[in-house]
Amino acid sequence: MTDSPDKPEPGTTGSEPETPETGKAATELAKAASELAKAASDLAKAASEPAKADEPAQAEEPAKAASEPAPAEEPAKADPAPEPEGDKGGKDPKDPKGDKDPEDPKDAPKGDKGDKGGKPAKADLAKKDAAGATATATLPEAIKAIPVRHYGRWISAVLVLALLALLVNAFASANVHYSAIPDYLFDPTVLSGLGKTVLISVLAMVLGLVLGILLAVMRLSKNPVTSSVSWLYIWFFRGTPVYVQLLLWFNLALIFPYINLGPIYRDEMSDFMTPFMAALLGLGLNEAAYMSEIVRAGIQSVDEGQTEAAHALGMSQSKTLRRIVLPQAMRVIVPPTGNEFINMLKTSSLAASAAQYLELLRSTSDIGQTTGATVEMLFLAATWYLILTSVFSVGQFYLERRYARGSLRTLPLTPWQKVKANLSSFSNRSKGGVTA
Repeated sequence: MTDSPDKPEPGTTGSEPETPETGKAATELAKAASELAKAASDLAKAASEPAKADEPAQAEEPAKAASEPAPAEEPAKADPAPEPEGDKGGKDPKDPKGDKDPEDPKDAPKGDKGDKGGKPAKADLAKKDAAGATATATLPEAIKAIPVRHYGRWISAVLVLALLALLVNAFASANVHYSAIPDYLFDPTVLSGLGKTVLISVLAMVLGLVLGILLAVMRLSKNPVTSSVSWLYIWFFRGTPVYVQLLLWFNLALIFPYINLGPIYRDEMSDFMTPFMAALLGLGLNEAAYMSEIVRAGIQSVDEGQTEAAHALGMSQSKTLRRIVLPQAMRVIVPPTGNEFINMLKTSSLAASAAQYLELLRSTSDIGQTTGATVEMLFLAATWYLILTSVFSVGQFYLERRYARGSLRTLPLTPWQKVKANLSSFSNRSKGGVTA
């Protein structure tokens, strides 16, 4: 069997002698590589120069030239000469397995490296440089936004400040001895009346809250008797003024000389119905009518599925109300309850004239009658009422913030956090405008 003429003899190496076609292809590849090197140098020179914003076409021309296919790729597509199968006859001493390509990678053309392990071609580098130059040339300038001037706001602010200045000037020129207010601000009589005001307000609010929850549950009950009684109670105490109710409780001894609760308590009505008791019952029972509606609205705000799920777990009606419904209803109950308590602080002043209860207003009025500074003592009472409402308003805010944890994604800022945020935003604001 004769060997094929294409195969080399066993003693020869696997390399093929250079043919005229191979030499011609190598010459063309070298020429194409030099042209690519020249184009890359031109692109690098164009990219180093500052691009002008009004001439973007100059930066796009090198990118367009780099995006065109290089003429050197055409000879690279030519079919290579068939490689001799000389690995079968003998092994290369540097390649004992005989699997590797005997050609030296250094002999390959510099501009025709493979995509797998070789470095990126110069045409790709030229494309990246051209793209970077184009992006630098087309980068827009930073926008400087100038706020719109609202002249109406300035005019309204000036008018309000002018009216406020007129009001302050009127009170400053009035015949009022303002120096008497700080003199009696911490007077023992005033402080005693202040303590009684806080005491009667807190106790009346607690009584109204407890009775309000009970009346709300009775109102929502399916029992017609309990729901009707609750409705009648709310109808009566919301329909009559609280001042009239205080007068009725204080004069109850005129129609009931004795109070008889069986074995629990029995006494004369005049001894039982003191000014403090009359003020407590009058304010607390009236507040219960309003609190019942607030609690009822809070209970109805809870989804019925919560109650059904609790009953499905075997919880009783009372346990469902205490552990499931009321904790979720507090988010709705707390804000109006805080408003009712602040209103209770001011409504307690009616107990001074209706039930002869010595609270803050009655104490300051007595001092004003003895000293002749009637108006000054009224200003003093108003000052203490403002202090009380401000303190309890802060407490109401934090209480609402606590019960809002399960319903809000972000809790509202506290007053101190708001002050810090406003100061930081004012300091960070630029004088010439806002830069976007």
